[in-house]
Parts: sequence; C-alpha cells; structure tokens
Amino acid sequence: MIFANSLQKKIEKARLLQSKLAEKIKIRPLRLDKGIIAGIDVSYRNEFMFCAIVLLNFPSLRIADIYSDKKKVDFPYIPGFLSFRELPVILKTFKQVKEKVSLIFCDGQGIAHPRGFGLASHIGSVLNIPSIGCAKSRLIGTYKEPGIKKGSYSDLIYNEKIVGAVVRTRDNCQPIFVSPGNCIDIESSVKYVLMTSRFRIPEPTRLAHIYVTRLKFQK
Repeated sequence: MIFANSLQKKIEKARLLQSKLAEKIKIRPLRLDKGIIAGIDVSYRNEFMFCAIVLLNFPSLRIADIYSDKKKVDFPYIPGFLSFRELPVILKTFKQVKEKVSLIFCDGQGIAHPRGFGLASHIGSVLNIPSIGCAKSRLIGTYKEPGIKKGSYSDLIYNEKIVGAVVRTRDNCQPIFVSPGNCIDIESSVKYVLMTSRFRIPEPTRLAHIYVTRLKFQK
C-alpha cells in the first residue's frame, strides 16, 4: 500500500509537470541545410536501460559519432509517462556529446500526447534543441490512411487539433507517426523525416536502435 501511494504521488507530480512544461513548447518552422543530427533510442535488459545516441552529418547521413551509456531503471513503464523512465539515461548519455547538435530524432511521441508533452518534447525542452518524435505506433488521435507512395501523409488529429502526421516513408509500407517535439513545426518535421528515411524508420533512430540493441547484449 505504501509503495502504491508513493507511485501514485510520482505519477500525479509527473502529470502536473507535463502539463506545465507543455505550455512552453515552441512550434515553429525549422530550416536546416546542413549540420549534425542525432538519433536516440533506449532499450532494456533485466533491471538496466541502455541508450545509444548516433550522430549523423546532414544531409549526407554519414555517421559522425556514436555515444552510449546505461542506467538502472527507477521508474515503471506507464503509458504517457515514458520520458520520466527514459530521460535520465538519455541525459546521462548526452553529457558525452561534444558536437553541436541541430536536430534530434527520437523513438517516441512529441506533442502527439495526451498532455502535449511526450518523450521528444521533453528531450527537446530540456536540451533546448529542435526535436522530432518518430513513433512506430499511435498513442492518441485519429487519422485517415495516407496514400501508398513514399511522401504521402495525413493529419493526426486529437481534440480537434492537428498534433502530428501519419507519414509513409516507403512505398507500400506501414506509416510512422510523426509529431514535433520542440522548436519545430509539423511541416518541418515531416520534411526532415522524409529526407532522412531510406527504410521505414528514419536513419537517425534506425541506426540508434541497431547500436543500442548490440550494446545491451554486450554488457
């Protein structure tokens, strides 16, 4: 009972913080001709979570560097509160990054979130770097199926507001759910997701997933 009460207090505190920080999110166009972009992914093994941050030169998408770290899990998995579970290991890993990062891609939601403040928004807000959420599945909202060709997309709508886009990154493949994290808008998010997609998942997060999967089985 004590543990349950303590967890409930944590969740309520997290919910209030999300709502408060969501008000400070900046949605605006981003123009990026060249620079360093980052892909972030987190994976789990036993009681540890592992993070990989892959830096790519944009627009060539050549790997510039890879950083990784691990941390013990200290927050349970609760839908809608993923950032409170994963942000500690992400920030710990990001402390190693020496390069100036111009845009972050993460495997999670941006403003397409019940309180408008998903993992990508939390990362972008804390680091003050433009960020995009690129999720493989929908958390909230309704949409019409986009066309089957690469580049087709439809609006993701929640509470009568457009919060993201459902984007076809390859012909005839399942779409991904794209939403702005911070300091970028929906149109720019879709643009850079398509510019960095060679497969279904954009290269920054696809490569981060590959490296973090290797990492968790090496440790």
